[in-house]
Amino acid sequence: MINDKKVHIPVLEKEVLEYLDPKANENFIDCTIDGGGHAVSILERNKPEGKVLGIEWDLELYKNLIGLNLERLILINESFVNLEKIVEKTELKNISGILLDLGLSSWHLEKSGRGFSFQKDEQLIMRYDGKATELTAEKILNQWPEKEIEKILLDYGEERFAKRITRKIIEERELKLIKTTFQLVEIVKRATPNWYHHRKINFATKTFQALRIVVNDELDNLKKVLPQTLKVLKRGGRLAVISYHSLEDRIVKNFFKENMKNNLIKILTKKPIRPTKKEIINNPRSRSAGLRAMEKII
Repeated sequence: MINDKKVHIPVLEKEVLEYLDPKANENFIDCTIDGGGHAVSILERNKPEGKVLGIEWDLELYKNLIGLNLERLILINESFVNLEKIVEKTELKNISGILLDLGLSSWHLEKSGRGFSFQKDEQLIMRYDGKATELTAEKILNQWPEKEIEKILLDYGEERFAKRITRKIIEERELKLIKTTFQLVEIVKRATPNWYHHRKINFATKTFQALRIVVNDELDNLKKVLPQTLKVLKRGGRLAVISYHSLEDRIVKNFFKENMKNNLIKILTKKPIRPTKKEIINNPRSRSAGLRAMEKII
């Protein structure tokens, strides 16, 4: 259970509010509510009767949000992949804006104990829903064929040393099961050249990213939810998406372009809006964030 009741620092908060432009009594959806930072800012602007539907996949984060006791916030413990069904169930109407913040929560990295961080020695679960009985990073590393693991690292981590890292994973698991984050970090370190260990980005970042994406089906879930946002938004409603790597951003960019060609939307951001230097200093995890926004015109 989470003990920290403070609202987390939302990424690109000013920019999200600028593009969603919440007004009195309008309704919004935060598809990835996390610590509630963005939702609180929206609730301050859509008073007195506007609502925010907050969707949170992780049960622990969901319980913490209930503890915040925010008025006009409707909370659902679900995956945003079921957006249309969730909206139907809550009977929320006239939705003026939707936010998708696709970033990994600070809580998941620092407090979940599920192996999201390569800086803590934890079991390799990497699931947002915490269900260790389902697919985990540990199961992939110890049970999946070599070619499939290599493909994961290439496709979802864009890891240049995917082949070498995969070979080392196979060698290691033949000796003993790979169960912890530190085991995996050591494998990646031994499989990559020395210069690779002294860059700004940690040498294990791409391997961890690739496994996390596959375990949580992140890219497919994003592809599934984007069309649903158009069905749920009212005419003139806006969608803001914050992505953190090129794979996510490409999906969002292509979705926007396709629907602009069909005259269904107006794109509000020519390129991703990036955090200011000041924000990056105050919140280093925002450094890779990019926001794209669009408006539904039909």
